[in-house]
Amino acid sequence: MAARITMMVLIAVMALWIAVITLFYRHNSVERPADDEVAGHIAAIVDLVENAPPASRPMVLRAVNSTLVEVRLAQASAMGALPANARPASEKLAAQFAAALGGRPSVVATLPAFPAQRLFPHFFSRVATTLHVNVGLKTGEVLIVESRNAILLNRVGLPVGIGAGLFGTIIALVSLLVMHRETRPLARLAAAVDRIDPAGDPVQLPQARRSAPEIRALIDAFNRMQQRLTQLSRARMAMLGGISHDVRTFATRLRLRVDLIAEETQRERAIGDIADMIRLLDDALLASRAGVGELKTELVDFVQIVRSEVEDRRAAGGAIDWRAAVGVGECMILGDRVALRRIVSNLADNAIKYGGVAHLALDLEEGFVVLTVDDEGPGIAPEQRELLLEPFVRNEASRNRRTGGAGLGLAIVRNLVEALGGSIALDEAPGGGGRARVRLPLFEQ
Repeated sequence: MAARITMMVLIAVMALWIAVITLFYRHNSVERPADDEVAGHIAAIVDLVENAPPASRPMVLRAVNSTLVEVRLAQASAMGALPANARPASEKLAAQFAAALGGRPSVVATLPAFPAQRLFPHFFSRVATTLHVNVGLKTGEVLIVESRNAILLNRVGLPVGIGAGLFGTIIALVSLLVMHRETRPLARLAAAVDRIDPAGDPVQLPQARRSAPEIRALIDAFNRMQQRLTQLSRARMAMLGGISHDVRTFATRLRLRVDLIAEETQRERAIGDIADMIRLLDDALLASRAGVGELKTELVDFVQIVRSEVEDRRAAGGAIDWRAAVGVGECMILGDRVALRRIVSNLADNAIKYGGVAHLALDLEEGFVVLTVDDEGPGIAPEQRELLLEPFVRNEASRNRRTGGAGLGLAIVRNLVEALGGSIALDEAPGGGGRARVRLPLFEQ
């Protein structure tokens, strides 16, 4: 932000000053052909000196000389002599002076306003503040007149007022640099926010002791917030771990007691409910670990995981098949093996449960492995596709567990996929059923 503001102000100020200086010299140059007053003034001085008696001429010259006009007499040989830095005036200006001087021989030249004009004569061709005029008198002498512009210039050829303005501009730019220095801690704060890891150590920002009190207070508040977030995350994971352990203990006891149920149908239903409860607990714990970045990291062959999950469901009598595109051999992914298995199993189970059959396909796509899971069910309405990735949302409207799960399967898949740096999208399969498409980054050495 500070850099952008500085750049915008700098460009605006530079453009303004270039325009001001250009307009100044265009309207204050003595070489403007329309300046009849200067030609008439010099013609009047020439008449006065020429008509004055020889004894009175020194007094006349002293009377007409001033800080703006310098007049002196010279020998006839000085008619063509000009200062070393003089430049011939334009033809239009020379003609204007010739008409005002009544046909007297004259040489009109301009003197540069500042030394830089010697180095860049073409660039500063219109900038001149002094007219140098040699006029031949009837007495045979030469009257040399130098008429200066009334604008007070400094050594570099700029008016004093413009110099003061430039000095103020420099102060403004220095103020912008100070502002940039004051806002630098905010950039570090934004970078630290991006690096926040609830499962890791807090990213402590250094104290900006020379910054404004508000900036220091914001940094202190951010550091305290990170401490609270870290403590909250660790406490939550500890609580979930404890709950998971205790619930598993109770579920194991309950499972042993279920075997005492005499009726086989009721016993099988109770066993299935206990299995669903444990699975739901595992899913919730795994999703929580993914949310705080506590998933394990190892090199996993994703092709092997897909093959293993497909074989398990085939052995259980599920309608499932899979294919791998040409060139798909080993697909090494840097991630959590349990999380990757859960992604494949949840998508495959959903396809079998709601679509009757699961068609899995593996493809490669610019550094990603793409898992596509199609089914042959009724499909998913376009307005429901994004919503189904939220927790406790089911495509089936009722909350009956016999017609569906708890609505956590796809939400857990999305959490795990995003924790592994991938993405998931729901779409329509070519045969009219539902499609889930998962992209996971491949490990690159």
